[in-house]
Amino acid sequence: MNFQDWFKLFQEQIAHTSLIQWLALGFGVSEVLLAKKNSIWLYPTGIISVLLWMFLSLDVKLYAEVLLNIYYLVMSVYGWIIWKKRKQDAENQVSWSSNNELTIAVLISVIGFGVLYLVLRYFTDSDVPLFDAFVSATAWAGMWLLAKRKIENWIFLNISNIVAIPLLFHKKLPLMACLTTFLFTVAIFGFFDWKKIIDKSRLKLAQS
Repeated sequence: MNFQDWFKLFQEQIAHTSLIQWLALGFGVSEVLLAKKNSIWLYPTGIISVLLWMFLSLDVKLYAEVLLNIYYLVMSVYGWIIWKKRKQDAENQVSWSSNNELTIAVLISVIGFGVLYLVLRYFTDSDVPLFDAFVSATAWAGMWLLAKRKIENWIFLNISNIVAIPLLFHKKLPLMACLTTFLFTVAIFGFFDWKKIIDKSRLKLAQS
Protein backbone atom coordinates (compact mmCIF):
# COMPACT_ATOMS: atom_id res chain seq x y z
CA MET A 1 0.00 0.00 0.00
CA ASN A 2 1.24 3.49 -0.85
CA PHE A 3 0.83 6.60 1.31
CA GLN A 4 -2.46 7.59 -0.33
CA ASP A 5 -3.92 4.15 0.38
CA TRP A 6 -2.81 4.33 4.03
CA PHE A 7 -4.21 7.85 4.39
CA LYS A 8 -7.53 6.76 2.89
CA LEU A 9 -7.62 3.78 5.25
CA PHE A 10 -6.82 6.10 8.15
CA GLN A 11 -9.71 8.40 7.19
CA GLU A 12 -12.06 5.44 6.82
CA GLN A 13 -11.07 4.11 10.24
CA ILE A 14 -11.69 7.47 11.88
CA ALA A 15 -15.11 7.65 10.22
CA HIS A 16 -15.98 4.12 11.35
CA THR A 17 -14.35 4.18 14.77
CA SER A 18 -16.78 2.86 17.34
CA LEU A 19 -17.49 4.43 20.71
CA ILE A 20 -15.56 1.58 22.38
CA GLN A 21 -12.50 2.36 20.25
CA TRP A 22 -12.64 6.07 21.08
CA LEU A 23 -13.01 5.28 24.77
CA ALA A 24 -10.09 2.85 24.59
CA LEU A 25 -8.00 5.52 22.88
CA GLY A 26 -8.94 8.16 25.43
CA PHE A 27 -8.28 6.04 28.49
CA GLY A 28 -5.08 4.64 26.98
CA VAL A 29 -3.67 8.11 26.37
CA SER A 30 -4.78 9.28 29.82
CA GLU A 31 -3.09 6.30 31.47
CA VAL A 32 0.31 7.03 29.92
CA LEU A 33 0.07 10.77 30.62
CA LEU A 34 -0.76 10.02 34.26
CA ALA A 35 2.17 7.59 34.46
CA LYS A 36 4.42 10.29 33.06
CA LYS A 37 3.27 12.56 35.89
CA ASN A 38 3.94 9.78 38.43
CA SER A 39 0.25 9.79 39.41
CA ILE A 40 -1.46 6.81 41.07
CA TRP A 41 -4.57 7.57 39.02
CA LEU A 42 -2.91 5.86 36.08
CA TYR A 43 -4.13 2.54 37.51
CA PRO A 44 -7.93 3.01 37.64
CA THR A 45 -7.69 4.69 34.25
CA GLY A 46 -5.55 1.82 32.97
CA ILE A 47 -7.98 -0.84 34.21
CA ILE A 48 -10.78 0.66 32.13
CA SER A 49 -8.47 0.90 29.12
CA VAL A 50 -7.35 -2.72 29.52
CA LEU A 51 -10.89 -4.08 29.53
CA LEU A 52 -11.72 -2.15 26.36
CA TRP A 53 -8.53 -3.25 24.55
CA MET A 54 -9.20 -6.91 25.40
CA PHE A 55 -12.47 -6.71 23.53
CA LEU A 56 -10.90 -4.98 20.54
CA SER A 57 -7.87 -7.31 20.35
CA LEU A 58 -10.07 -10.40 20.17
CA ASP A 59 -11.81 -8.92 17.16
CA VAL A 60 -8.59 -8.78 15.08
CA LYS A 61 -7.11 -12.09 16.35
CA LEU A 62 -4.22 -10.52 18.27
CA TYR A 63 -4.40 -13.26 20.85
CA ALA A 64 -1.15 -12.40 22.60
CA GLU A 65 -2.52 -8.89 23.03
CA VAL A 66 -5.50 -10.39 24.84
CA LEU A 67 -3.18 -12.33 27.14
CA LEU A 68 -1.11 -9.18 27.55
CA ASN A 69 -4.17 -7.24 28.64
CA ILE A 70 -5.13 -9.93 31.16
CA TYR A 71 -1.64 -9.52 32.58
CA TYR A 72 -2.06 -5.72 32.47
CA LEU A 73 -5.25 -6.10 34.47
CA VAL A 74 -3.53 -8.15 37.15
CA MET A 75 -0.50 -5.83 37.25
CA SER A 76 -2.74 -2.75 37.38
CA VAL A 77 -4.44 -4.03 40.51
CA TYR A 78 -1.06 -5.07 41.98
CA GLY A 79 0.54 -1.75 41.05
CA TRP A 80 -2.37 0.23 42.46
CA ILE A 81 -1.97 -1.54 45.82
CA ILE A 82 1.83 -1.10 45.85
CA TRP A 83 1.72 2.59 44.87
CA LYS A 84 -0.95 3.30 47.48
CA LYS A 85 1.10 1.57 50.19
CA ARG A 86 4.26 3.45 49.24
CA LYS A 87 2.38 6.72 49.31
CA GLN A 88 1.20 5.96 52.83
CA ASP A 89 4.76 5.01 53.81
CA ALA A 90 6.15 8.24 52.30
CA GLU A 91 8.11 6.18 49.78
CA ASN A 92 6.48 7.61 46.70
CA GLN A 93 9.59 8.33 44.63
CA VAL A 94 10.70 6.44 41.55
CA SER A 95 14.11 4.77 41.33
CA TRP A 96 16.51 2.87 39.11
CA SER A 97 16.20 -0.91 39.07
CA SER A 98 18.61 -3.12 40.95
CA ASN A 99 20.56 -5.77 39.03
CA ASN A 100 18.17 -8.43 40.34
CA GLU A 101 15.12 -6.46 39.18
CA LEU A 102 16.60 -5.96 35.72
CA THR A 103 17.42 -9.67 35.53
CA ILE A 104 13.82 -10.52 36.39
CA ALA A 105 12.54 -8.07 33.76
CA VAL A 106 14.75 -9.63 31.09
CA LEU A 107 13.64 -13.12 32.12
CA ILE A 108 9.99 -12.05 31.90
CA SER A 109 10.68 -10.83 28.36
CA VAL A 110 12.63 -13.90 27.21
CA ILE A 111 10.50 -16.60 28.83
CA GLY A 112 7.29 -14.75 28.00
CA PHE A 113 8.35 -14.44 24.37
CA GLY A 114 9.19 -18.14 24.10
CA VAL A 115 5.95 -19.31 25.66
CA LEU A 116 3.76 -16.89 23.73
CA TYR A 117 5.43 -17.66 20.41
CA LEU A 118 4.92 -21.41 20.82
CA VAL A 119 1.29 -20.95 21.83
CA LEU A 120 0.56 -18.56 18.98
CA ARG A 121 2.50 -20.61 16.43
CA TYR A 122 0.97 -24.00 17.17
CA PHE A 123 -2.37 -23.37 18.87
CA THR A 124 -3.85 -20.30 17.15
CA ASP A 125 -4.43 -18.97 13.64
CA SER A 126 -2.25 -15.90 14.24
CA ASP A 127 -0.36 -14.80 11.13
CA VAL A 128 2.18 -12.78 13.14
CA PRO A 129 3.16 -15.02 16.09
CA LEU A 130 6.77 -13.79 16.27
CA PHE A 131 6.00 -10.09 16.44
CA ASP A 132 2.83 -10.44 18.49
CA ALA A 133 4.73 -12.49 21.08
CA PHE A 134 7.62 -10.02 21.20
CA VAL A 135 5.37 -6.98 21.67
CA SER A 136 3.50 -8.65 24.49
CA ALA A 137 6.49 -10.16 26.31
CA THR A 138 8.48 -6.91 26.47
CA ALA A 139 5.37 -5.02 27.57
CA TRP A 140 4.88 -7.59 30.35
CA ALA A 141 8.32 -6.71 31.69
CA GLY A 142 7.58 -2.99 31.36
CA MET A 143 4.37 -3.28 33.35
CA TRP A 144 6.13 -5.25 36.10
CA LEU A 145 8.73 -2.50 36.41
CA LEU A 146 6.05 0.20 36.33
CA ALA A 147 4.27 -1.44 39.27
CA LYS A 148 7.55 -1.23 41.18
CA ARG A 149 8.04 2.38 40.07
CA LYS A 150 11.30 1.63 38.27
CA ILE A 151 12.41 4.06 35.58
CA GLU A 152 13.44 1.28 33.19
CA ASN A 153 9.76 0.50 32.64
CA TRP A 154 9.78 3.22 29.95
CA ILE A 155 12.61 1.46 28.10
CA PHE A 156 10.87 -1.92 28.03
CA LEU A 157 7.54 -0.38 27.07
CA ASN A 158 9.13 1.53 24.20
CA ILE A 159 10.93 -1.56 22.94
CA SER A 160 7.45 -3.07 22.77
CA ASN A 161 5.96 0.05 21.14
CA ILE A 162 8.57 0.31 18.40
CA VAL A 163 7.68 -3.18 17.17
CA ALA A 164 3.95 -2.72 17.78
CA ILE A 165 3.76 0.26 15.41
CA PRO A 166 4.57 -1.63 12.16
CA LEU A 167 2.59 -4.63 13.46
CA LEU A 168 -0.53 -2.49 13.76
CA PHE A 169 0.02 -1.07 10.27
CA HIS A 170 0.33 -4.66 9.02
CA LYS A 171 -3.00 -5.42 10.66
CA LYS A 172 -4.46 -2.40 8.81
CA LEU A 173 -5.00 -0.49 12.05
CA PRO A 174 -3.34 2.85 11.23
CA LEU A 175 -5.34 4.67 13.93
CA MET A 176 -3.96 2.32 16.59
CA ALA A 177 -0.49 2.64 15.06
CA CYS A 178 -0.66 6.43 15.32
CA LEU A 179 -1.78 6.14 18.95
CA THR A 180 1.15 3.83 19.69
CA THR A 181 3.52 6.30 18.01
CA PHE A 182 2.14 9.00 20.31
CA LEU A 183 2.59 6.74 23.35
CA PHE A 184 6.15 6.00 22.20
CA THR A 185 6.88 9.73 22.22
CA VAL A 186 5.24 10.27 25.62
CA ALA A 187 7.29 7.38 27.06
CA ILE A 188 10.51 9.10 26.01
CA PHE A 189 9.48 12.22 27.93
CA GLY A 190 8.28 10.01 30.78
CA PHE A 191 11.74 8.52 31.14
CA PHE A 192 13.37 11.93 31.43
CA ASP A 193 10.67 13.24 33.78
CA TRP A 194 11.23 10.27 36.11
CA LYS A 195 14.99 10.78 35.86
CA LYS A 196 14.51 14.37 37.08
CA ILE A 197 12.55 13.04 40.06
CA ILE A 198 15.37 10.61 40.90
CA ASP A 199 18.06 13.29 40.51
CA LYS A 200 16.06 15.71 42.67
CA SER A 201 15.65 13.05 45.37
CA ARG A 202 19.37 12.27 45.34
CA LEU A 203 20.20 15.98 45.60
CA LYS A 204 17.97 16.33 48.66
CA LEU A 205 19.64 13.33 50.30
CA ALA A 206 23.08 14.77 49.58
CA GLN A 207 22.12 18.12 51.11
CA SER A 208 20.56 16.60 54.23
